[in-house]
Amino acid sequence: MNYEIRPLAAGLYLVATPIGSARDITLRALDILASCDLIAAEDTRTARKLMEIHGVPLGKRQVVAFHDHSDAAQVARLVAAVAAGQSVACVSEAGTPLIADPGYELALAMQAAGLPVTAAPGASAVLTALAVGGLPTDRFAFVGFLSAAAGQRTTQLAELRDLPFTLVLYESPKRVHDLLAAACDVLGQERAAVVCRELTKKFEEVSRGTLGTLAQAFDGRTVKGEVVVLIGRVGAATVADADVETALRDAMATMRIKDAATAVAGALGLPRRQVYQTALGLDRKDADDANDDNAA
Repeated sequence: MNYEIRPLAAGLYLVATPIGSARDITLRALDILASCDLIAAEDTRTARKLMEIHGVPLGKRQVVAFHDHSDAAQVARLVAAVAAGQSVACVSEAGTPLIADPGYELALAMQAAGLPVTAAPGASAVLTALAVGGLPTDRFAFVGFLSAAAGQRTTQLAELRDLPFTLVLYESPKRVHDLLAAACDVLGQERAAVVCRELTKKFEEVSRGTLGTLAQAFDGRTVKGEVVVLIGRVGAATVADADVETALRDAMATMRIKDAATAVAGALGLPRRQVYQTALGLDRKDADDANDDNAA
């Protein structure tokens, strides 16, 4: 048994749930789900299934729907439950509540009423994509979903163009190419980018390159599953040439020139073409040095 039933103080508990693999859940999250008085779930079937997988008994407790279309009356009912001394767990369909998921209005209402709000942290597609993507993670901006309307999406991308952060976006699998193509037009084809699909699941896929190469790769392709898109930061010209060459030499020791250039460009937020030309120059220099040594 991976959970413990413990007394919970009255309050709202924002509980992170797996984004793919059902085992990516914390012991504390299971404790809360096993112990709380009421569960507010974006998808009640998903919540029940997760509890079933981990053997967490529901008993006579309720799992009520709470999602983006829930009205003020549902928020008021949950606030009243906590005010009456109950513990309420809020779970989204996957990942962390409030992060491009329901929960903000509920948490705000609880805080306004002077009621406790706490979190049981865990899985997040944002952080998972940053961890495996290969772009700088010291500064990033989570953008969420851009507009599906082409004109508004272009305006939003223009607002993001000069931010010195790695950008993290969610996108519908049906619109991945549209997003990449629009980003090419607004941000430039040479901007480093990564498309992460089905993170932590059986068919996880991480595609790295530039906005241009990825737009070509996803043109006409049928994409399925949850998608996170990372876009490299602007202002890459501040990276010292010596740092680029050092990174390239390290990468070229185990990778082909083309792959090494792609990896370094993504890691440093540099245009891939520029890094590739530097890599070719290093390769030629190494070849010339080797020939000189042989001649001597």
